[in-house]
Amino acid sequence: MLELEDIQHYLLTRPHATIAEYHFMTFSDAASGRRWINDLLHTIGNAKTVMAASDTDMRWVSMAFTANGLRKLGISETELATFSEPFLQGMAARAGMLGDTGANHPDNWEDNITSDNLHAVVILFAKDREEKDRCLKAHEAYLVNNPGVKILSTLHIEAIPPYDYVHEHFGYRDRITTPVIEGMGVEPTPGSHPPSKAGEFILGYADDTGETVPLPQPSALTRNGSYLAYRKMQEHVGAFRDYLRANGETEEEQELVAAKMMGRWRKSGAPLVLCPHKDDPELAGDNQRNNNFDYEKMDPHGYACPIGAHIRRMNVRDNSVTRIMNRRLIIRRGGTYGPYLPDDAPEDGANRGIAVFAGCADLSRQFEFLISVWANDTTFEELNERDPFAGVQDGSLDFAIPKKPIKKKLKNIPAFTTVRGGAYFFLPGISGLRYLAGLT
Repeated sequence: MLELEDIQHYLLTRPHATIAEYHFMTFSDAASGRRWINDLLHTIGNAKTVMAASDTDMRWVSMAFTANGLRKLGISETELATFSEPFLQGMAARAGMLGDTGANHPDNWEDNITSDNLHAVVILFAKDREEKDRCLKAHEAYLVNNPGVKILSTLHIEAIPPYDYVHEHFGYRDRITTPVIEGMGVEPTPGSHPPSKAGEFILGYADDTGETVPLPQPSALTRNGSYLAYRKMQEHVGAFRDYLRANGETEEEQELVAAKMMGRWRKSGAPLVLCPHKDDPELAGDNQRNNNFDYEKMDPHGYACPIGAHIRRMNVRDNSVTRIMNRRLIIRRGGTYGPYLPDDAPEDGANRGIAVFAGCADLSRQFEFLISVWANDTTFEELNERDPFAGVQDGSLDFAIPKKPIKKKLKNIPAFTTVRGGAYFFLPGISGLRYLAGLT
């Protein structure tokens, strides 16, 4: 059984929050860092209490650490060597393999995210602005008591209008699917993956192979923990809208182009496989239908949903690779940052986008595979394409839309997104946090 009281809530439940703050932290000395952890411990939500929380609960806090942060707090080099190689190297060191070149290179990343002095991130989700401000003032008091702990940078996360559906700056509905983990008592919706073994996301449990991978050491720190891959992506909303207008004469045609690149209709999130010609909000709102599809059986050639569409590359939904796909799943958490650009406004050059954390048990097998292979490998399904949103685009590649009798192509896909930050963290369980706070 999952030890829900000892697992930070962050990956297992999504609270009803509209606003958040990411604080990237540095410790000048170990003692201050440990005291800071101890001071914040009572604010960290565990999965059991947050899952049972009512809508009156107002704030949810999580805390995670880089390899340098664990080293600074007193974890020995011998112990650190038992952690995964990507985590120890950090995302910036693996940029070439991930495709983070050119404008996406770590030299261009923001928020001091590549600093060797980045030691931790504390993540606050709040129900409203008032509660967020109250919590930030409380955190300021903890920092006064621990002068050796400083904020390297801060990123503000907030929902954008219109507020009647959760979406990102391009207008696509978000939070439609998330993996279901065995032992949580949640039934997957029809068409979704069967419940994943807990060990695919949480350390110390059996994974999809039936094996329990040995814990990094010390086990008191790592049991019930997870790895987090942080990714900050600037979204070039004006360029995206211009491209839609250039490839669609009417608003309906532009919406179809947007849906073809994503694999779902923008506003409702209805999948193209089930409604290829026009949006169907009623179907999108029906959890018994909105994920109940299989590309292999229903759309093998991509006439409804192109094979290179974002959701089809990231989740191939094909029985021939189901076992492979089950081992590539991640749990995504995060939100939008930056000002909303109204539909009738031209590009204003503001920095806006999404900042997300991908949770998993194996950074290489799960997160890095999705980015380096299924998002960026041009040999994926022999398409000679990259993912239109998660892949690195420079205007040299096209996007194929299968159609009888002649295939259509969207020519010269520009960069709709640019990587502006990335890092690897370890998210301990509650007892792991206590272990760090108690180190000497």
